[in-house]
Amino acid sequence: MPLVESGSAPSNSEAPAVDPATAKAYWAKTSNLMWLVFGIWFFFSFVVHFFAPSLNSIKILGFPLGFYMAAQGSLIVFVVALFWFGKRQNEIDEEFGVQED
Repeated sequence: MPLVESGSAPSNSEAPAVDPATAKAYWAKTSNLMWLVFGIWFFFSFVVHFFAPSLNSIKILGFPLGFYMAAQGSLIVFVVALFWFGKRQNEIDEEFGVQED
């Protein structure tokens, strides 16, 4: 494996040149997606758990709804959001031509 000087990239993996307007649009979409996923995470990490005690009067499969949402529901949402984020970010990358090969 050839050594690469500090500060230079290997010639076979150079990033394509992107004009500033396209880079700004790319970052806007990526940033909006990031904030959306952060909002989903915040809601299912804190808001749902805050209301969990008031949901405990409802039972699902013998478990209180508040417990179910805190112990299982949030984790399911986190995993689904993770895969959705990856898929959506890949679509954004392909839209702007910066996808990984």
